[in-house]
Amino acid sequence: MSQKADSKREWPLWEVFIRSKAGLDHKHAGSLHAADADMAIENARDVYTRRMEGISIWVVESKYIHASDPGDAEILYEPANDKIYRHPTFYNLPDELTHM
Repeated sequence: MSQKADSKREWPLWEVFIRSKAGLDHKHAGSLHAADADMAIENARDVYTRRMEGISIWVVESKYIHASDPGDAEILYEPANDKIYRHPTFYNLPDELTHM
């Protein structure tokens, strides 16, 4: 194995999020390997914003992202059904309110 392949293997994986316009949220654009955050931002700019699509780039080292298991969705989200106060049926809206 070459020295270049060895050094790249040691670089952490980064997740890249791009915000395309002001006021919009950041969207996951992809992943890349980089030695540090500055390099990850530079590489993300080169790889994911070639046509000036973005106005903001976030990079997060993948090891810091924790996610739920999709198989646990029922356990995580089912309890919300017993919180009736979250449903809008208990609120009286004024008649003049037309854009809800």
